[in-house]
Amino acid sequence: MTPEIKARQQIDDKLIQAGWVVQDIKQLNLGAATGVAVREYPTDTGPADYVLFVNRTACGVIEAKKDSAGENITVTESQTERYANASLKWRKDNTPLRFLFEATGQIIRFTDNADPAPRSREIFHFYKPEQLAAWLAQPNTLRRRLAEQMPALPTKNLRDCQISAVTGLEKSLALNKPRALVHMATGAGKTFTAITSVYRLLKFGGAKRILFLVDTRNLGKQAHQEFMAYTPPDDGRKFTELYNVQRLASPSIDPHSQVCISTIQRMYSILSGEPIDESAEDLSLNELQQTARQEKFVHYNPAVPVETFDFIIIDECHRSIYNLWKQVLDYFDASLIGLTATPDKRTFGFFNENIVAEYTYE
Repeated sequence: MTPEIKARQQIDDKLIQAGWVVQDIKQLNLGAATGVAVREYPTDTGPADYVLFVNRTACGVIEAKKDSAGENITVTESQTERYANASLKWRKDNTPLRFLFEATGQIIRFTDNADPAPRSREIFHFYKPEQLAAWLAQPNTLRRRLAEQMPALPTKNLRDCQISAVTGLEKSLALNKPRALVHMATGAGKTFTAITSVYRLLKFGGAKRILFLVDTRNLGKQAHQEFMAYTPPDDGRKFTELYNVQRLASPSIDPHSQVCISTIQRMYSILSGEPIDESAEDLSLNELQQTARQEKFVHYNPAVPVETFDFIIIDECHRSIYNLWKQVLDYFDASLIGLTATPDKRTFGFFNENIVAEYTYE
């Protein structure tokens, strides 16, 4: 088997896992499923490796490449763009295709051409067709809303450091930076600040679901209580009257939840299907001696697709999370927001030195 054929087989498998029906052009039947991926689809610039159809409408293209050590797949983006702008056979509308993917058997990169200043990002797995359908139905992308539609922050009942943190975070998100760190001393109201941001991302940013990641089960209980007590400045109702908050204690995520509170151990258990010893959630990962042998690897779980969360807020973002448990964070196509009172060099490095607010103990 050549490397090219092997990569195509792996891409086919991943598409099928995500709910796509993969077809050859000779067996074309766009009514076979919500999402149909057609191999070697003819265009006026040559056959595209895959053209993606959602509800019979062409909306995306995949440029497939063999796995090649040391080769940067981003160099093929211009090729993907060429197919996205090409005329497709049997298609009267020549509007450029919106969703662009580059894929090998191991790596997938994705660009949404409806974003402001579109640029590619690596994703763990292909999206489900229903996710692309949902994005097509929305007037604006999440990133465009963050860049253009976030109203000014009401500052009543907020401390200066909290105002700085929320506005700094929103500026970073508007610039489409994938990771942001909020450095706030203990006692400054980190969780209250985070809930203020969560509320604004849900109400104005159009976020679908946000994961609030905690260090221990006890901290999850405390966070849930703070969500229940929070009253937004522009609405007299409590946060939990406006949005569904789920503290994860079972293997399933409520499809109606907008906020999920979980330990990283619990989230790994949900993704991997491995049962969890609940006492494991009572120990901070920072206190455990862990070796490289214990590194956690995850595989695609169709019940919890990569698009499940738009944002992950990591409370008490201890460095131990980034070593052995990093794949749990990498799995989701989500912006990462870290909260900590005691960052170190590794914390700064993980968040790409993007410190959006700093309120130190001193």
